[in-house]
Amino acid sequence: MVTSTIPYMRNSFISLVSVVQYPEEFGLLPEYLTQVHTMLSAHFTDLEIVLVNNTPIRDLNHWIGDLDPGIKQHVYVLNLSSPVNRNHAVLAGLDRANGDYAILYEFQFGRRPEYLIRLFEKAHEGNDIVYLQAKERKSGWKRGIFHKIFYYILRNYSDLRIDERAHNSRIISRRALNSILRMRENLRYMKAIYSLVGYRTTAIPVEEPLQPDPGEPFSEQFRTSLVAITSFTTFLRSLLFWIFIATLVFLLVVVVNAVKVKFTGYDILGKYHEALSGWAFLVVLISIFFATMSFNIYIMSIYLSNIYSEIKQRPLYIIESVQRL
Repeated sequence: MVTSTIPYMRNSFISLVSVVQYPEEFGLLPEYLTQVHTMLSAHFTDLEIVLVNNTPIRDLNHWIGDLDPGIKQHVYVLNLSSPVNRNHAVLAGLDRANGDYAILYEFQFGRRPEYLIRLFEKAHEGNDIVYLQAKERKSGWKRGIFHKIFYYILRNYSDLRIDERAHNSRIISRRALNSILRMRENLRYMKAIYSLVGYRTTAIPVEEPLQPDPGEPFSEQFRTSLVAITSFTTFLRSLLFWIFIATLVFLLVVVVNAVKVKFTGYDILGKYHEALSGWAFLVVLISIFFATMSFNIYIMSIYLSNIYSEIKQRPLYIIESVQRL
């Protein structure tokens, strides 16, 4: 029995989206495009490769000018007018994707094009979003603590289910992508949006560790985390609530202490103090005003949170499918 070596051709249109975030990544393009194009063209009937150029450099001929014409005919370069946040650059690529499936693929997996087929096969089993999952995160102890705090807030102050070891590389079905593109938020955190739209999601474990982008400063990562926390969690509102409760407890202790000193001459710790005329009244008065201000700030935070949610105009629901019984 002779085993055929001809790859199985899948009747699907694949859109591969990659973001060039830093000029240093241009040197990876020739090998990357060759590897992914060879794999996709051998297994799918139609394909397109969307490169989002998120750098100030416009002419890419120096790096990809010598590519085989058969590869270049499938490559579309989107030159952004000015560099933007990576999440926004990803959205630009997804807006341009026309395929049955869109694959976000990072340059670090350029030498592992077989992951493209594994992603598709897993999606073809009935999953709408399939991502590559690292076995570990390598980020140093400082960023490690930051990530633990960040994902703790996401887990406990939102309904999002975000895998902290998820790579950005993933495949998205057409119907899931259409729902993602309906989320036209100016402040974006793509991993949260993937979780927000729902649909069946699964992961493929890979050996490659999750590492911080060498060109991304910690300040940029911190700003992205603030976007995620303020846009997708109730953490700040909950924090204001507990500040309000702590304020009430503290002010109650202060008032009790002032009254006790006035009438007994001793504070709540048993130390003697001489009661001054009008002192207890001022303490109680200031405490009442302080508690009232804290309460008003908490009420305002609720209103602002509701207004913020209304302004985003997120879909109230997303229908995954309709069945007739």
